[in-house]
Amino acid sequence: MAIQPIRGGSLSEAEVTTAPRVAWPAPAERSESPLVQGLRRLRRSGTALVGVVIVVLLVTVAIFADVLAPQSPIASDQAHTFARPSWDHPLGTDQLGRDMLSRVIHGTRISLLVGVSSVLLALFVGVPFGMIAGFYGGRVDTLIMRVMDLILAFPIYLLAIILMVMFTPTAGLIGTMKVTGAIAIVRIPIYARLVRGSVLSIKEKEYVEACRALGVRDPWILFRHVLPNCLAPIIVTTTLGIATSIIVEATLSFLGLGTQPPTPSWGWDLKANISFIQANAWLSLFPGLAIFVTVLGFNLFGDGLRDALDPRLK
Repeated sequence: MAIQPIRGGSLSEAEVTTAPRVAWPAPAERSESPLVQGLRRLRRSGTALVGVVIVVLLVTVAIFADVLAPQSPIASDQAHTFARPSWDHPLGTDQLGRDMLSRVIHGTRISLLVGVSSVLLALFVGVPFGMIAGFYGGRVDTLIMRVMDLILAFPIYLLAIILMVMFTPTAGLIGTMKVTGAIAIVRIPIYARLVRGSVLSIKEKEYVEACRALGVRDPWILFRHVLPNCLAPIIVTTTLGIATSIIVEATLSFLGLGTQPPTPSWGWDLKANISFIQANAWLSLFPGLAIFVTVLGFNLFGDGLRDALDPRLK
């Protein structure tokens, strides 16, 4: 059989047309980041969206309280005490003639301020202690955790009451700061133990061992590689912790150990008006509803975040 010589040069147009086409593999689609996946799951959750709407409305009311409140929350009018809900006073007035709607609106600012500030303060103290205890272990871990166990040995409300008695409740901004500090101290062990448990499992991962082998310093490992992998439980616990802190602040104010008058506070309004609940039920109804709606909003939002940030739920 004769062997045909191989022709050099380029292929003709007909040969190019009739030549079989090679099917190249399609480029792989870019996978979504965990944050994008979590946001997509959060949008699909109806309860989480309800919580987000409630939280956004509360924050808006707290920021623009001076504009939204129809009257001063501390100005009394002895000629209109115990006024029933009307056009002039949509939520009525209390025993001093103060407009309850204005007090409820301004009470939103105090509740959110104490709730968010106390949780953030506990977060910034408890997270570093938990990271150090879990990463280094040994005596450092034992010392930090025993201190946290000592704080956790007290019931949360009992310890908060003891701290407020020691701090001596006062009115104004200083009094609000004392309440914030007391609630923050109570919540520090929660974040310390949560972060410690996460760090104990994360520090055994291969990338952490590789960083150690390369001589990377411990602070860089903690804040660059360990902390980002602890953010999901921290965010969820922080959101749910705000609701708990608001309840604690209202409880302390109800007992007379929290926010002091004339500063508007939902808990104090409940305490001051509880004796008139039979004849004027609205005086205690509206501050109680405000606490209920606020705590419900943060709980729904926290539950939605927990489901959205859980990698097992896809």
